[in-house]
Formats: sequence, structure tokens, C-alpha cells
Amino acid sequence: MADVLVLVDHVDGAVRKPTLELLTLARRIGDPVAVALGTGAEATAGVLGEHGAVKVLTSDASEFADYLVVPKVDALQAAVEAVSPAAVLVVSSAEGKEIAARLALRIGSGIITDATDLEAGEQGPVATQAVFAASYTTKSRVSKGVPVITVKPNSAPVEPAAAAGAVEALTVSFGDSATGTKVVSRTPRESTGRPELTEAAIVVSGGRGVNGAENFPLIEALADSLGAAVGASRAAVDAGWYPHTSQVGQTGKSVSPQLYIASGISGAIQHRAGMQTSKTIVAINKDPEAPIFELVDYGVVGDLFTVVPQLTEEITARKG
Repeated sequence: MADVLVLVDHVDGAVRKPTLELLTLARRIGDPVAVALGTGAEATAGVLGEHGAVKVLTSDASEFADYLVVPKVDALQAAVEAVSPAAVLVVSSAEGKEIAARLALRIGSGIITDATDLEAGEQGPVATQAVFAASYTTKSRVSKGVPVITVKPNSAPVEPAAAAGAVEALTVSFGDSATGTKVVSRTPRESTGRPELTEAAIVVSGGRGVNGAENFPLIEALADSLGAAVGASRAAVDAGWYPHTSQVGQTGKSVSPQLYIASGISGAIQHRAGMQTSKTIVAINKDPEAPIFELVDYGVVGDLFTVVPQLTEEITARKG
């Protein structure tokens, strides 16, 4: 089978879950070859091999930490030239999509972003996407060059599959543009103890119906009982009730969890565009005519100030 490059998303050697999902998808269309860059790159080989990587190409050059995006594009281009892959898979984060777009332009290939599934096709990999604010589902393939595809987190299960995971050094020649944007400082993000919003299997979001920042602890308590991430609608964020980093929607983050609970969210198209690909959607809203009910798998017509605490209490009791 042809090789499939997978760009590894890791922090000092700790591989993040979306990369392991990419390895599952890569095995459907070829033999996964992981590309791990930066500090701790070689330390990723063990877990990558356990999840199907037949080979791990590594480079720990200082450029990956000191400069933004372009050094990783240089490295991926070098990997493409070395391997001649059937496809390149990247996690659909803001950085991942920029890397993918730059790579596709350099190697003269087509690109597909925000795929939610991937399958083998007679003329190359076929990607499933939710488009036009998730109003339609399409299947697409790249018709020119090596397909470059970014995949949304939670699009595939993490499936262990033992492989060699052989480590090979990747030789990278950095271009002049690699040092164009320098990182001058880093500040660790304050941890809430909750999962990363875009990677979480469960997301609990609050909207205009929460009626104030002082009431968001209700949403947080429900999320904590489920081990979930906390999201917010644009209305809640614009009102200053919750940080913009937690906004779900067309101008916020796009999520695709196994379970999405929308509390006090009307279901405007801006919000739906960011969560419509969730596997199971539950809405709590006192307005039975709210547009969100057209989308959900389960709907609760009721006051969130009554329903959410009762739901939290019941979940906590069952876990206890």
C-alpha cells in the first residue's frame, strides 16, 4: 500500500488525541507515516507505533519552536518529496489549516479542509465534509497532485494497531521565509481541568438564555459532572459572559463531539455551523419554537435554571 503522511500534533512528545484519530483514518487508505517535529519528536514514536505508524520521520530543529508555521511547511514538503505519499493528513486546527494550505500551494496540489470522514476511492481518497454552514454533506476528492486533507477532531475513533514505528531522521532545508515570524514569548494557558473544546467527546454550551456571567457556573457544573468541555454561543460571548476562546460557531470554534448539549441557545445558523456535525445533540430551551429543536436528537422544553441543576444532580447521583 502507498504511504500516507500524518503531521503529528504533540506537546513535548505527548501526542494529542486528534493525531491518533488521523492514524485510524490513514490506515483506510494506506500505510501511515507520521511526521513529528520539534522538541520531544522522537519520544512520540512509541505511541504512534502502537496506533499504526509504520514509520516516524522526526526533526527537532530549533526553528519549529522559534518561528511560526513556515518551518513545519518546509518539513512537510521535505517529507512529501522523500516519501511520495498517497495523501497528507493534518488536524483541522487554525495552525493545521494554514500549514495544509501553504503545503498544497507549494506542491501544486488540491486541498480539502474540515473533513469529517475519509475512505479509499478508485481515484484517490474520498473525504466527507459538512458545507454551507453544515446544511449539506458532500463527498469530494482531490483531482490534482497529492491530496492534502485536514480532518476535524472527533471524526474517527482511536483504534490501536501495532506497527513498527521505526524512527528515521528527516532532513529539512529551511527557506528564507521560515524565519519571517519569530515567537518572542509564550505564556502557558491557565488550565481549567476540562478537556480542550475542539477535542472533547462531550461539550456543554450556554447561550443567551443563561442570562448572565453569574449563571454560567450552572453550565460548568453540568459539564464537570460529564467530564465535558464548556462552550458558549456568540451572544453569550459578545455579552461578556464567557471568554471568546470558548465560542462555538461560524466565527468561533467548530466542534464535533459525541454529545453536544445546548442550554439556552436558540439555534441561529451562526451557532449551528460550529456544532451541527456533533454525533448526538441535546437542547434545553423554554421556547418550543426555537430553531435548535429542528436539529436535535433529543429536546427538552423547559427552563434551564430548573432542568440543568436537576440533570447535574441526577448524573452525579448515578456516578456515585
